[in-house]
Amino acid sequence: MELLFEILFFLSGFIIIWAMVGYPISLKVIGNIYKNRELEKDYSYQPTVTVMVVAHNEEKVILEKLKNILELNYPKNKLEFLIASDNSTDRTNEIVRDFIKDNHNYNIRLYEAMARKGKTNAQNEAQKSVKTEYLVMTDANSIMDKDSVKELMAAFTSEDIAYVTGRLCFINEESTDVSNAEASYWDSDLAIREVEGRVQTITAGNGALYACRTRDYYEFNPIQSHDTAMPQLYALEGKRAIANHDAIAFEKAGEIIEDEFGRKVRMNRLILKHILPDIRILNFFRYKWFSYFYFGHRTCRYLLWISHLIVFITNALLVSESLFYTMTFMGQVVFYGLAFIRVITKSDNKYLTLVYYYCVTILAQWVGVFNILTGKAKPFWEKAESTR
Repeated sequence: MELLFEILFFLSGFIIIWAMVGYPISLKVIGNIYKNRELEKDYSYQPTVTVMVVAHNEEKVILEKLKNILELNYPKNKLEFLIASDNSTDRTNEIVRDFIKDNHNYNIRLYEAMARKGKTNAQNEAQKSVKTEYLVMTDANSIMDKDSVKELMAAFTSEDIAYVTGRLCFINEESTDVSNAEASYWDSDLAIREVEGRVQTITAGNGALYACRTRDYYEFNPIQSHDTAMPQLYALEGKRAIANHDAIAFEKAGEIIEDEFGRKVRMNRLILKHILPDIRILNFFRYKWFSYFYFGHRTCRYLLWISHLIVFITNALLVSESLFYTMTFMGQVVFYGLAFIRVITKSDNKYLTLVYYYCVTILAQWVGVFNILTGKAKPFWEKAESTR
């Protein structure tokens, strides 16, 4: 039995360390090996584009978003705008209709989903009316840089590139310790995605700003999100999903932990399936770097919730076996204790906040698993007020 505990302890410990430390370090090494492989761009490539804005009860921000997309630096005769409203019940649709009347010289349309079935469903329904060559999708609370569409299109330099995601920049990372922690985490993730896309393909995108060919659009189950589903689909089809971080969208990070926690719970509504969504991913000989990227960046991270529990329990059972196990157990107790201290004291200490933020992330995974097992996982999302 002791041997079993040791195997579980070291296996789970490896998953945690590899996900948070080993994989990011390995990507730096891989990035240096492929340092001469740069993102190619062709700014003369300017196909027809529909910018789809997805919204549900966004009356606070939708007008600013509408004004923002009209300022995009892209040929007006090749640009259309489609607002996909996910059964909004506030003034969102009214504001959009009034804006369309006041700007009749622009090609702006409103699509109203009659039943609220989530962001992906609204995209699925609205996409059926799109006639342009490309789709650029963005959120109502994300402000696009004027050159973002031009940058996204410039990255489609070959037929095997099926998806391009942009870079989300937080405008309030210094506002609170929570927004700062989220910004720090996001910056490290962006560095990983840059290498993944440069070498072969990214494992996940960014819902604030991304693009695909209209003919490549796939009607996903509404409970899925394009952020995770699209790059994986295209990779398994032998295509590439890449990141062009010169295509920028600006957004507010959650400033209170409740908002960030709720967002992370929604992100984990399919966490069990995402651990290994398709057995083909294991075929390294066919999918090459994508298999490696997915295991390190996705599988290991989606196993953090159970890995931490197993490490803690097995360590407690082994603590009397050696000084090593005593020290590792004490380290875990101190780590979780620091998060508890942050809860009690509400300290703005950077390091306490990072530990607390990490623990909240793991807890959100547990809630996501609970929701799946109890049938409470839904495709809907409630906006975080501190991000508006």
